[in-house]
Amino acid sequence: MQETKVKIRMAEKRDVPVILRFIHALAAYEMLEDQVVATKELLEEWLFEKRTAEVLVLEAAGTAVGYALFFYNFSTFLGRAGIYLEDLFVMPEYRGKGYGKALFQHVATLAYMRGCGRLEWSCLDWNVPSIEFYRSMQAKPMEEWTIYRLTGEELRQMAAKGMDQK
Repeated sequence: MQETKVKIRMAEKRDVPVILRFIHALAAYEMLEDQVVATKELLEEWLFEKRTAEVLVLEAAGTAVGYALFFYNFSTFLGRAGIYLEDLFVMPEYRGKGYGKALFQHVATLAYMRGCGRLEWSCLDWNVPSIEFYRSMQAKPMEEWTIYRLTGEELRQMAAKGMDQK
């Protein structure tokens, strides 16, 4: 890492505007801006009132330049929790300085120290820089697995069918 003083800390409620800015920047990078519906109020509720996820903020020389958002999942095979890394993002102008690696290692350390059985995340197939980064961290792709998802109207319809059966 370069000489710039780096600090990684747990986010606080006052960080929500910065977290939301990072979310929008990540969405722009991934060409998924139209999918962002998160608001300051939603993040405050889900991150700091319901505490469903945790956020690390990386500061360089006192400026927030990156973040990692993660939460627990569970492996029935391992019989223990794991950490799912939803977002790992460093602002483009701060890349190449080891900040992403520091954030990633911090999340891995938390997973290990908390007794988790694994650390998992998803990466877009076209995102070669991130794929190379993760492989340099000794990560292995789960090539035999496909992620499935229900969101929005499909999730609502499935829930309605489930409620009809009660």
